Amino acid sequence: MKKQQLQETKEFLQNKGITNPEIGIVLGTGLGKLVNEITIEQEVTYAEIPYFPQATVESHSGKLIYGILSGKKVLVMSGRFHMYEGYNLWEVTYGIRTMHVLGIKTLLVSNAAGAINLSYKKGDIMLIDDHLNLQGSSPLAFKGASQFGNIFADMLEPYSKKLNAKLKEIAQTNNIDLKEGVYASVVGPQLETRAEYRMLQILEVDAVGMSTVPEIIVAKQLNIPCAAVSVLTDECDPKNLHPVDISEIIEVAGKSEPKMITLFKGLIDKL
Repeated sequence: MKKQQLQETKEFLQNKGITNPEIGIVLGTGLGKLVNEITIEQEVTYAEIPYFPQATVESHSGKLIYGILSGKKVLVMSGRFHMYEGYNLWEVTYGIRTMHVLGIKTLLVSNAAGAINLSYKKGDIMLIDDHLNLQGSSPLAFKGASQFGNIFADMLEPYSKKLNAKLKEIAQTNNIDLKEGVYASVVGPQLETRAEYRMLQILEVDAVGMSTVPEIIVAKQLNIPCAAVSVLTDECDPKNLHPVDISEIIEVAGKSEPKMITLFKGLIDKL
């Protein structure tokens, strides 16, 4: 049934002219401006796509965009899905599986996250080197998951060392201060308590968010090399915590976004 759904989604998008994308990109909260850099050939709202979930979060536009970026065919999810929207993990990662059946060879992911590492500041960007899945489930834990690949996906290197090395080089060339660290994914949508921030510090987490990890796990099952970048939008110091305003998070993400765009464009150029 799930394979059939994906086949129908694939055929619908191919009929729209979306063929042979090389690179898949997922854009996170407040990080939609990369789209302005793309020579767009096709744009499809999620509502039109068979079996595709709908993006319900205001800061996510909910469109699949296909075109040319840095000379390569890219397929961009402008808006992603989260467990906190009431979706299950098959739905949360449906976009990744769709990109895979359409042919992507590399996946780039962005998100907005809170800085747990107190030496990292609001507005910094962080290359994800490893992660903690604190969402209480796996996108590979469903009946029939093995027909899509090995369900015991090896997570020794969830983020491609090769891609990360290239991103670090690009950061250096462009004088971008690129932090690096461990990202923890929680369910949300509420933000964390002081006790939860203390727990994350004990677990040696550098940033926390509500996405990305399910997409990366699915990409690993499908053998797609990935890289992911977090824009740090708030500082999560349990000893000095202030109420967080979501509009401020989106504003900080917007200000730091040009750095992320430089990194992604530079990387795509080198692929």
